[in-house]
Amino acid sequence: MLSHCAVSNCTGGESDSQPLFRFPLDSERCKQWLEKCQREDLIDKPAEQLYKYERLCGKHFQQSAIDSEAQGMVLKEDAVPTIFDSPEMPQSSQGKRKEVAKPNEKDIKGRKKMKKPEPEPEPESADSTQPLSEEDENREYLKSLFEIVLLLGGHNISPTYQGEDSENNPTLSNFQALLDYRIQSGDDILRKKWDENKEKFPDELNKMIEVCEQYIRGKLVEEVTQSGNFSLITDNLVTISGELLLPVFVRFVDKTNSQRESFLGLVCFNGEEDVVAENVLNEISEKWGLKMEQCKGQAHSCSGTHSSKIKKFAAKVTERFPAAVLAIRSTQTLNISLANSLPLVGVQLVMSTLKKIGAFFSRSALLGAEFEQAISLFYEDRAEKANALKGYCQTKWTDSHNVFEIGVEIYESLLLWLDSVNDNEDVRWSDQVAHEAMVISKALTDFEFLMTLIVLKNITALTQAIGKNMHGNAADISGAASSLPAVLQSIKEVADNIDVYHEFWYEEATNIASVVDVTVKVPRSFLRKQSESVAIHQENYYKEYVSFAVVSGIYNELSEVVSEHVLKTLKGLALVPAAIEQNKSAKPDEDCVEFFKSDVPNADSFSAELNCWWVKWSKKTKQESFPTNVQDTLQLADMKFFPNMLAVFRLLAILPCLSFDNTSNVVYQRFSRYMEEVPDRMKSKSVAFMNINSHVQCDLDSLVDLFVKTDPK
Repeated sequence: MLSHCAVSNCTGGESDSQPLFRFPLDSERCKQWLEKCQREDLIDKPAEQLYKYERLCGKHFQQSAIDSEAQGMVLKEDAVPTIFDSPEMPQSSQGKRKEVAKPNEKDIKGRKKMKKPEPEPEPESADSTQPLSEEDENREYLKSLFEIVLLLGGHNISPTYQGEDSENNPTLSNFQALLDYRIQSGDDILRKKWDENKEKFPDELNKMIEVCEQYIRGKLVEEVTQSGNFSLITDNLVTISGELLLPVFVRFVDKTNSQRESFLGLVCFNGEEDVVAENVLNEISEKWGLKMEQCKGQAHSCSGTHSSKIKKFAAKVTERFPAAVLAIRSTQTLNISLANSLPLVGVQLVMSTLKKIGAFFSRSALLGAEFEQAISLFYEDRAEKANALKGYCQTKWTDSHNVFEIGVEIYESLLLWLDSVNDNEDVRWSDQVAHEAMVISKALTDFEFLMTLIVLKNITALTQAIGKNMHGNAADISGAASSLPAVLQSIKEVADNIDVYHEFWYEEATNIASVVDVTVKVPRSFLRKQSESVAIHQENYYKEYVSFAVVSGIYNELSEVVSEHVLKTLKGLALVPAAIEQNKSAKPDEDCVEFFKSDVPNADSFSAELNCWWVKWSKKTKQESFPTNVQDTLQLADMKFFPNMLAVFRLLAILPCLSFDNTSNVVYQRFSRYMEEVPDRMKSKSVAFMNINSHVQCDLDSLVDLFVKTDPK
């Protein structure tokens, strides 16, 4: 019923493998389609029924009716079929009748002797078709159910979520509501089969949701596998329905040489470190079918609370698949990523408070405007300083490269203003806003927070330039990679001379504390663990557990995620055309490709091809355009003449530390939006997966086959 074209005598969808498009739900457009395909027997059918049961194949649409920006074959919203093999005279020839020669007497006599042909039987209408078999009815019924599940999941509506109706009657599920609507629209098969199976269906719904997940994930994994190498990427842990879950992505380059990321799902992350690491890796590689032999990199965004678990998992991946080299991920700035990974109480206090500050100001533009006014009053005699701070407030400074520097600069004015919001003497703010201001203010007045913030400001000043360059173009990233050894050496020197540096940092913290009346003391949580006979000196505590701990932690983390392997890979960015043009006085450096020789199709011709590539771009004039990043380079038409260089750039494109532009990484944006905007009580692991991957086209027949295979009954 859904596998053939509605146009009479058209073979589309049967013997001719054409894409099939649904009739539109809009009644006016649906009427246009019917008029074009001349199916008078369908005129009285409602648009909903035609949408469900009828299709037109691709051969009846002009190429201009296809949405070229969408993935797969998708019609534009105003598409109308125009191509038909009509037996009637074309409109262009009407009014231009050809003169036909009059038949002579011999012709007439000959025709009289011919037997009159039998009239051709009229084609049967859709209403006179043979009834479907029991098996076909079951398939149509299951396809209808799967269609509802996918529709709800794609629109971020849980099929199993219960909501009360207006009369406070028993709860009505979203699935049931949509199913009733389709039955009332005239779906007789759905009505019949639902009456027969509705008693046992609630148990089957979860199975159908699992099958949808399995099918969508299978298509994603297949695309990644066919594209070649990829990087495994995880995001911050999330909690849904009390379960701790690890979001898993893969970054790859598809057949059109475009950078892509796919969201493969959420994996349970509860349990002991070793067990969790083994279970997650087995689920990804064995249950999901991801070929980890093709994994060339990995990156993880983790908080200090769970960093040991994440690092155990990363080590397990490297142990079993040595090519999966650990790197940083571009979705966070380098300094924030480094701080998040430190399992230190003070650092986590700073990071969680900065997150609360960002969320607080995102509540309303009025809060930001009021704070800017408070800055003007606080720095009334220092206009330049006030303007600089107000400029920070107009950006998302809590996500910036210099977040800790801004945090220290803004500390005093922010604390005083938050206290005034908390007091709420003029009743300008809601109780919720006043409460949030109090919570943030309390965190700011903890000396451990202030001391840790100042240490982070000073030590991350050394990594700030690298962090900015890592989010720049290819030449900037290549420069950052070259300067990293010197930065690591500088951090090591700070650690070796921590007594001197700590003295300056501690003095800076105590000076600010005295101005805003913050008490300098050792945290109670630390004192509770110590023997009463042990005397704890405040400055020594902060030197050992804050200054030295933070500096050594930053050094170790940076060394791990920007390893020698990563640096060698990043050298390949010197081959991006804009970088060659910038340094065209220098001959191509063989070192920048040495690392890739085991992954190119023809290593013997690599050096010669590299030289040709260098000549091509170094001899161009500045008036010509030069791709500045890996993605633009991959889209060059000439790449087909440089197979080795193509392989190099495809490997570079999957590096987790390279940033996507805003249009490429839509899947990660959908994931972030889901986690931020959906209330915790309404979040669902399965719905999140279907919603984020709503762009994946699902074949209903294949879903039914997979469902029957998993549950033959």
